[in-house]
Amino acid sequence: MATTAKQDRAATRNTIQRTLVLEAVRSLHNHPTSADVYDVVRERHPNISRATVYRNLGVLAQRGEVLRVEVPNGADRYDFHNKPHYHAKCRVCGGVYDIDMPYQHDIASHVSDAHGFTIEHHEIIFEGVCARCKKSAEN
Repeated sequence: MATTAKQDRAATRNTIQRTLVLEAVRSLHNHPTSADVYDVVRERHPNISRATVYRNLGVLAQRGEVLRVEVPNGADRYDFHNKPHYHAKCRVCGGVYDIDMPYQHDIASHVSDAHGFTIEHHEIIFEGVCARCKKSAEN
């Protein structure tokens, strides 16, 4: 039980490492992967471990300070824009982009399930080709 209390305290306190990770996510406006965030943090603090960065990303996502975007068939991405919103993934380059459309909070009320499943949250990721990849293909 003492371990759980210790873990809870560690998750709630702000550390220098957590601040560095949060700053890195905020500086990267391209929905970075955990590896991308690690690379940025490591530039400033070469001795930081990959595990420390990944653990702090998890804590920041759990606390709602960053949004973890779970990408099917790809690495999770992190978003400094932490309010619910939709994303699009480019099937060519794998980039993840924000979609400029209103988030449908009540969409779950329109979904019925024969198994009695209660829907509490939804994430929608559209898939297609980003403008840069489309332009490259046309040239």
